[in-house]
Amino acid sequence: MWNSLRSVSRRDFFRATAVGGSVAALHLGGFAQPGGGPRADESSTSRSDSGAEFITPETQSAIDRGLALLAQSQGADGSFGSHITGAAAGIAGLSGLALLGAGHQPGRGKYGKNVSRAVDYVTGLVAGTNPGFLSDTPLARVSTQPRAMYSHGFASLFLAEVCGMLPEAQRQKRVRAVLEKATAFGASTPNTEGGWRYEPNAPFADVSVTVAMMMGLRAARNAGVFVRKDVVRRGAKYIRECQVADGGFCYIKGAGPSAFARSAAAVVGLYSASIPEDERVNGRAIERGLQYLQQFTPNHSFNPRPAIPADYYYYGQYYAALAMWSAGGDYWRTWFPAIRDELLGRARANGGTWGDNRHGSAYATAMSLIVLQLPNNYLPILQK
Repeated sequence: MWNSLRSVSRRDFFRATAVGGSVAALHLGGFAQPGGGPRADESSTSRSDSGAEFITPETQSAIDRGLALLAQSQGADGSFGSHITGAAAGIAGLSGLALLGAGHQPGRGKYGKNVSRAVDYVTGLVAGTNPGFLSDTPLARVSTQPRAMYSHGFASLFLAEVCGMLPEAQRQKRVRAVLEKATAFGASTPNTEGGWRYEPNAPFADVSVTVAMMMGLRAARNAGVFVRKDVVRRGAKYIRECQVADGGFCYIKGAGPSAFARSAAAVVGLYSASIPEDERVNGRAIERGLQYLQQFTPNHSFNPRPAIPADYYYYGQYYAALAMWSAGGDYWRTWFPAIRDELLGRARANGGTWGDNRHGSAYATAMSLIVLQLPNNYLPILQK
């Protein structure tokens, strides 16, 4: 059954080895399904499925510098960067994911303490009037702060990914309890269309918030938290209904054109559903979405790609990289070196770091680091 099965992941490996156990062989798997293996003219041993060989010395130097800057931006309360109203929990979640993506875990690794503090910050948000809602914005005001529901999705994803990695029993117990509350909140808040919007049970949904919530639910399910199957199926159906004729996705069902960032997110949302009986219908939508996204390949030498709005650049590249990683094969092997080079160029042009005028440098740095470190294969939800 969808709700009771959980793939063996690096979370299980870390949990086993943390208590002195040994693991001879584990099958690692998340929702990512590599595909489209090497072409006939390629050696099967010349390239890895992950593209780990694409992390060049320059790339690793940029990653190391970004991790250090991200850690330095963490506040005394465990949050990261400046507090953007309604987004602090999400940015903390993304920053925590970026540190996990380098192999740092709570209490382990150079930035283990930073991860632990991020965990404490996010779990500390569930109290009083916000039972299960991971946000620095009170639930009563969420409709005035559209970032808050996005933030809940990203923060939930972080807690689900770190759940099981904590060496202290009490902290692990708290993370599990908060994750269960956050998951229950998320599963109870889609609207009648099956998707999510800025506020719980909104009159209509949008594809972007829906994907953030779907990823959080998927990661929670991987961590062993119960999620009703019908909630996920209806979310995936809403995403499919946002697909338009060119293969891309509109923002709100039945309204507006396709665009890069929302389409990249939609593909990831459909991958995250991972329901066997819907595999065919979701797969067709995913394939059309991937073909649409190819026109936005970074540094493409043919047919200049359409412009990507600056406000959605890092958001779009985060989801596009996740989409191509999940697709695997030539999709990934073409996309990753291109976005790697583009992100490195942006860092060089910005004094060695990444910045975003709207959401702050911690947000842009975390998003960039998650993309650049995907070949590490450390995040449980994306493991191959």
